[in-house]
Amino acid sequence: MALLDAAVIFVASLLVGTVAILAGVRLIVDADAGVSNALFTALVGAIVWAVSSALVDRFVLFDWLPILGVVLMLVAWIGVLNWRYPGGWGTAAAIGFVAWVVAVAIVYAFTLVDVLAPEALGIPGA
Repeated sequence: MALLDAAVIFVASLLVGTVAILAGVRLIVDADAGVSNALFTALVGAIVWAVSSALVDRFVLFDWLPILGVVLMLVAWIGVLNWRYPGGWGTAAAIGFVAWVVAVAIVYAFTLVDVLAPEALGIPGA
């Protein structure tokens, strides 16, 4: 059952992340981002976030200043957005912020009707 739960959370997170990134790109870049592009970006972003999180946890590089590890993981995730969409780091950060707001709103709406757990954001840090 735990494997099924993990699979459902992964799919829900990926879908929420895809919709959130798609909304961010359409609002900030004002372009049709394409669902497949947003899905790929959400998947790569999740992998980068997980790997950077594991590295920070594994090597305890920033034990003296815990927020630094989280900031570096966030910069890595924004780097994926920067790589995938035009406009530079500022645009990527704005896309990431909009994606975060949209993902929080989606998950909040679904938690109100008892469909998703709050952990299924699909974007980092929330």
